Amino acid sequence: MHDDLKNSFKQIISAVGEDPQREGLLDTPKRAAKAMEHLTQGYRQTLEEITNNAVFTSDADDMVLVQDIELYSMCEHHLLPFVGKAHIAYIPDGKVLGLSKFARIVDMFARRFQIQEQLTHQIAKAVEEVTGAKGVGVIVEAQHMCMMMRGVEKQNSKMRTSVMLGNFRTDPKTRNEFLQLVKS
Repeated sequence: MHDDLKNSFKQIISAVGEDPQREGLLDTPKRAAKAMEHLTQGYRQTLEEITNNAVFTSDADDMVLVQDIELYSMCEHHLLPFVGKAHIAYIPDGKVLGLSKFARIVDMFARRFQIQEQLTHQIAKAVEEVTGAKGVGVIVEAQHMCMMMRGVEKQNSKMRTSVMLGNFRTDPKTRNEFLQLVKS
C-alpha cells in the first residue's frame, strides 16, 4: 500500500503543475503516504482489537458520560479534514467499558473517509454492541475544512449530529439529562 500511495502523491504533485524533483518536494510523496496510512488506519482495525477485553461486570446502572473526545477525520467527498469532538453516554446493563476504549472507538471510525452523520451512528452502534447498554447517546460536533477552505468558505460554521439508541431514544428524561450534561 505504501508504494502505491507514494506513487499516487507523486502523480498529484505533477498534476497540479509542480516538479516532484524540486528539493522541497523530493520526500513529500513518502511523507504524504505515511500520513495517509495513519489518517486511514481505522480501515485496518476491528472493534474487538481496540476494545481488547476491556468490558467489565458492574452493578452501575446510571448514565455514564465521556465528553469532549477529540476527533480528526477526512470528508469522503473532498478528502479534506474535519475536526471536532464527540460526547458519548450510555446506561450500563451489567457491563461497563474501560474509559480509554471510548476514544479508541471514536478514532477507529474517524480514521476512515467519512461523513459526520455516518460517524456518529457508527460510534453509537459500536458502544451499544460492546456494552449491551440499555441506551446510548452520541453527539459529534465538528468543523469541516470543505466548508472553510473551499466552496462557501464559512470559517465559523459547525455541524452537530446526534444518535440516540434505546432509553435515550424512548425516554425523554434520559435524553434531556444527556443533553443537559453535555451543555454544562
